Amino acid sequence: MVKTRDIAILSLAALVLAACSPGAPKGVDKDTLDAAVSRAIGDPASCLLIAEQASGKLVYRYNTHIACARSLPACAGTGPATQTIDQLLKATQKDGQPRTLSCSSTTDASRGVGWASGPIPGKGLVYAAMMEGDRAFPGRMMADRLARAFKDAGL
Repeated sequence: MVKTRDIAILSLAALVLAACSPGAPKGVDKDTLDAAVSRAIGDPASCLLIAEQASGKLVYRYNTHIACARSLPACAGTGPATQTIDQLLKATQKDGQPRTLSCSSTTDASRGVGWASGPIPGKGLVYAAMMEGDRAFPGRMMADRLARAFKDAGL
């Protein structure tokens, strides 16, 4: 049986996590951006991070810490075998180069992972996105869909 004290502690924990979560880039409505990203790559196993390119400060996250923290196949012929979205964001922040990668995420090829990252033109921001699952979009498709979503949201 759940006690009132337990509910209060869980509620407080949720508020603390929400307070630590980034909102949206300056001048952009978070709900509008959430809706645009959801239409573009929305899925329980997808994640999008946007950061200031100069400082690396995270200004937006689509989905939960859990969805965004997974280490998945990097899909690159060189370098580490796996990566996290944070690692992709940091690499993109450092060199400003777009990346679009995709590959199978399971040995039987029943699931895939797509990675997309790059600068958001004229905004001083970079993004990194990931989708994983049996219907994950390829990285290039994710980048195209996100470019439209960013424009729709006013980025």
